Amino acid sequence: MDLQLQGQRAIITAGASGIGRAIVDSMLAAGMKVATCDIDEAALATLPHSVVRARVDVADEQALTGFVKEAILDLGGLDCLVNNAGIAGPTAKIENIDTAAWRKTLDIVLTSQFLTVSSAVPALRDSANPSIVNLSSLAGRVGFALRTPYAAAKWGVIGLTKSLAIELGEDGIRVNAILPGLVAGDRQRRVLEAKAQQRGQSFAEVEAEAFRYTSIKEYVPASAIASQVLYLASPLGRFISGQAISVCGDTKMLA
Repeated sequence: MDLQLQGQRAIITAGASGIGRAIVDSMLAAGMKVATCDIDEAALATLPHSVVRARVDVADEQALTGFVKEAILDLGGLDCLVNNAGIAGPTAKIENIDTAAWRKTLDIVLTSQFLTVSSAVPALRDSANPSIVNLSSLAGRVGFALRTPYAAAKWGVIGLTKSLAIELGEDGIRVNAILPGLVAGDRQRRVLEAKAQQRGQSFAEVEAEAFRYTSIKEYVPASAIASQVLYLASPLGRFISGQAISVCGDTKMLA
């Protein structure tokens, strides 16, 4: 299927590894021009030379907004913004989570999306195919015990997405959120390991419990998230906006 993305210009936050890297690679394969930032300088160095890149901590407002503006200049405009940056945040009971950890999680997961959108919207208004895709999580729909900062921030991403879809619809800018479930990779393993430690259980026990509530009992590959992003960014997704789309194998709850 031709997604008609040749020459389209995209910015992806945290695109040097994991889901972000899968999105970058898929966009390059579709013929798009890509800019990304990441906090991991070594991972950034592994990206293809055609990718505009910068080391940025997305919790740093000046650095993040500066990157977006410079990337738009380097790309010659902007058609798609993908807000992928995030952290797992602490795994602990609410009374054991300190304020600094709470704020850091919200800054990176939620506030960074506000900052990139506010910086990118003027350029998106000039695009013939403008879109924003925000990475939320299944934890933004069903909640997640022992992960309250993360879940609260991801619920916030959905509220931001739906509000922006209404606000920016008159400019033809569509805005959607993707809600991954159990995604294959080191980050998901670390999350389950932290939960196992909190509960005094083995990794295998916690993993089995997680899949108990999932119809398709496999980890979601990052490529599946990237494929959904590409469709939403393409002209074929023109009439999809304001949606929170789960890519989770039908996970009914997070244990």
